[in-house]
Amino acid sequence: MANASTIRPLVVKITCGAEELERLNQGLTVAATAVAAGAEVSLWLTGDATWVAVAGRAEQLSLPHGAPLHELRDALLAGATVTVCGQCAARRDLSPDDLLDGATIRGAAAYVEEILRPDAQAIVY
Repeated sequence: MANASTIRPLVVKITCGAEELERLNQGLTVAATAVAAGAEVSLWLTGDATWVAVAGRAEQLSLPHGAPLHELRDALLAGATVTVCGQCAARRDLSPDDLLDGATIRGAAAYVEEILRPDAQAIVY
């Protein structure tokens, strides 16, 4: 594996929630694995993935043979930048006070700024 100085920053955007549980778990797993590898990770939660940043929501979901979603989420809150899409939060009547510590709400301009950095790698689940 590459050393931390050669790992590109990773931006992971997850666009689904419980309706696509396997894809949600894959995105969280990849982001958490990248954090464990020493990468700078920015996780963007959009659509129904926004609920992952709300206390108690990830604890309600489980996927056979998948890491517990709340454990992946907690690892990302501790080691990554976790952002909830501003429009997605508004559509779900979520404010910053509704989110777990470490999660923020930002808009599309911030996402575009992150993915357009020359060294960034962006992936979408």
